[in-house]
Amino acid sequence: MFQLGKTLVSESIIEKDFVCNLSACKGTCCIDGDAGAPLEESEVKILKDIYPIIKPFMRPEGINSVENHGTSLVTSDGEFETPLVNDVECAYVILDNKGIALCAIEQAYNQGLVDWKKPISCHLYPIRIKEYTEFSAVNYHQWDICSDACSLGKELQVPVYKFVKDALIRKFGEDWYYDLEEVALKIK
Repeated sequence: MFQLGKTLVSESIIEKDFVCNLSACKGTCCIDGDAGAPLEESEVKILKDIYPIIKPFMRPEGINSVENHGTSLVTSDGEFETPLVNDVECAYVILDNKGIALCAIEQAYNQGLVDWKKPISCHLYPIRIKEYTEFSAVNYHQWDICSDACSLGKELQVPVYKFVKDALIRKFGEDWYYDLEEVALKIK
């Protein structure tokens, strides 16, 4: 690990390669798991405010989940996350004509209807951020369902931090990202 400002960063985001391969995994990360997508506290209000705009993009079962549980949930640990459909997939999951899981929020964003792309935890994946009082831990999350993404990343020679460049800049700013690039040049 190394420190950048108020972050502790795992070297694995520089050393590991990753490029989402939706044709292979079908967006399983939005469907599998035991919890919704993590949300920052500020994102809870955003999601509530834009729900009427993204609702038309959603599947009926996702709408039903949101209508019954709210646009976000509070976990037993006091953290926020998106609601699930049948305790499995994110309520905001939609499927394209090939059965690939996409995000209703991102679809509204892509059409220029909202200015929020999606939760930062989704945008950053496979990076996970753990907030502490004095710093943020920036870690690579390895999940077996992403093995095709790791293979494609290796084939294309794209390290994790480059794959999620826009998300890292969104989270920490351009200066932070360029400092990360400087460290990466020394490590690789």
